[in-house]
Amino acid sequence: MSAHMPGHDANCIFCKIIAKQIPSKAVYEDEQVYAFHDINPWAPVHFLLIPKAHIPSMAHIGPEHAGLMGHMMALVPKLALEQGCNPYPDGGYRLVTNTGAEGGQEVHHLHFHVMGGARPWLRG
Repeated sequence: MSAHMPGHDANCIFCKIIAKQIPSKAVYEDEQVYAFHDINPWAPVHFLLIPKAHIPSMAHIGPEHAGLMGHMMALVPKLALEQGCNPYPDGGYRLVTNTGAEGGQEVHHLHFHVMGGARPWLRG
């Protein structure tokens, strides 16, 4: 994806990762999405799943994104297992997306955190 391509924000760190301007450890990639390991993991398995199109947040999702969102959600269980999450029901993972300042969003490019294994968020 080039810096002048529609759906790309030249100032967005995730767009730069998609464009390979910033290195990342890939988990999965296709025409619509990119998944990569979180650089500050909260759990033994922690990766991000992002659309290649620059969509700032869940607040910007509309009916036109239904196919993309379905594709992303269908990838989560497959990628979680491939990355080492234990199977349901005893295992599992946490799927988190933050939206806006009050939701704790720091990078304004839609992204889903997939976290599995030990649950450090239970410690307080």
